[in-house]
Amino acid sequence: MTSSPLLVIVDAANVVGSVPDGWWRDRRGAAERLRDRLAAEGLPGVAAGAVETVLVVEGAARGVESVPGVRVESADGSGDDLVVELVAAAGPARRCLVVTADRDLRRRVTGLGAAVTGPRAARP
Repeated sequence: MTSSPLLVIVDAANVVGSVPDGWWRDRRGAAERLRDRLAAEGLPGVAAGAVETVLVVEGAARGVESVPGVRVESADGSGDDLVVELVAAAGPARRCLVVTADRDLRRRVTGLGAAVTGPRAARP
């Protein structure tokens, strides 16, 4: 029996917003750069072959395309709500890691059994 790979769900708005590098001038471009970095480098300490990475985007970043190694999910409304939906859909048997610093989102996903890590895990 093959187990599912670790599901890593990245809260793009939270990770991009964690560094004041001018991201607010081009939210879509900032999300695309994060997506590309995740596709190329993954998360430190997480074996690339053993992970499924999902980048959740919202607002001006909606419509960012998926690339090999990173599936992009665009939230129609709240990105946080979509992250919670993805964790819930994965079920309690699948290991999930959510990348965010949002306290309320952390509480919501840990209540569903996900582990959490901060934005630095996805930043260079």
